[in-house]
Amino acid sequence: MTSGSPGGPSMYDIFAEEFLGHATDSAYNAHYDRPAVLAVLGEVRDLDVLDLGCGPGLYAQELIERGAARVVGVDASSEMVRLARHRVPGATFHRQDLQAPLSWAADGEFDAAVMPLVIHHLDDRVSALREAARVLRPGGRLVVSTVHPTGDWLRLGGSYFAVEKVHERWGDGWDVSFWRQPLEATCDEFAASGFLIERLHEPRPSAQMRERFPEEAAKLDVSPGFIVFSLINRGTGLR
Repeated sequence: MTSGSPGGPSMYDIFAEEFLGHATDSAYNAHYDRPAVLAVLGEVRDLDVLDLGCGPGLYAQELIERGAARVVGVDASSEMVRLARHRVPGATFHRQDLQAPLSWAADGEFDAAVMPLVIHHLDDRVSALREAARVLRPGGRLVVSTVHPTGDWLRLGGSYFAVEKVHERWGDGWDVSFWRQPLEATCDEFAASGFLIERLHEPRPSAQMRERFPEEAAKLDVSPGFIVFSLINRGTGLR
């Protein structure tokens, strides 16, 4: 969920509590992204699952409830990790930048991983993805969600093919930064990191979202907000 420099603060530390309150039942987090990512991930019973950018533990909680044998979360925000540890005692959480080596994890330690709405916040996405590939077993799956590139283009304007860092204020004064880039650039980063794209999913609104947030659901029926990738670790030793 969050990014930051190794050992330094995360931009999400300041509003971690507010974000938890928001994401628990919000239209886009709870009723659009989470259902889509978990559906693409599929069955997790008896699997060791890594939650990259775990935020306050909302995904970790769901993974535990779905029968994962072990769930390990990682986030750059110390406040997010604190919230996650409090909310999900059945999982293990580490505070660190995803762009740094996961020195506590062995090669091929995990069966599957999720990286929900995280990758666009990272400056060095290939390093983070290569480390995810290292700790996944060969053939293991990584499910990544991010903002749909057409959404950034339609909202921000300029060239669809621009690769640039954007600084914005979200919600009640949440200062955040993220990268916009075309679909081709994202796919090239996956390939450079040792992954094959198994599936590309452009989610439609969930039934719960249509019931709770009909206006937002109607928008998403016309233009997708997020995009979800199912990636397979080639296991080639490419780092």
